[in-house]
Amino acid sequence: MVKRNCTTRLSRKVVSIILTQTDTTVGFLSQNETKLQEIKSRTSDKPFIKVYPDFKSFKKDKNRVPNTQKLKVRRSKKTTFIVKESAFRVAKNQLDSILLNSEWYYSTSANETSKSFDRVFCEEKTDIIIENKELLHEGKPSSLFKINSKKRRKLR
Repeated sequence: MVKRNCTTRLSRKVVSIILTQTDTTVGFLSQNETKLQEIKSRTSDKPFIKVYPDFKSFKKDKNRVPNTQKLKVRRSKKTTFIVKESAFRVAKNQLDSILLNSEWYYSTSANETSKSFDRVFCEEKTDIIIENKELLHEGKPSSLFKINSKKRRKLR
């Protein structure tokens, strides 16, 4: 066993863009919304999904869900919700949230706008790649619901 004195740690490093397998598909994660907009060539009026590792982090970020929808949100899996023009998803026990120890990330699919996953494009645009033995693969995107206190409408 070799011990090394290393001054940098992953959790202390300022991370710009991360490429990882999310709970649904391959995604870019970052706390820098501007950098994600540049990569995706997206206008600033289209917001990103905010991904939380648990509901404690979600509440700590001063978010609220209408009382009539709380049970549905808590029990949902692989689902994104929009409440008052703010999109969020709680992705429990994911590799990215465990390793990077952050309370939230902006998330978007890892591809060029309206195109499918291209590993070469993604590797050029990221600072860190997190990959497990199953490798990176494009999967079905999360379901998307717009909710308010009275109803829930499926968008995707």
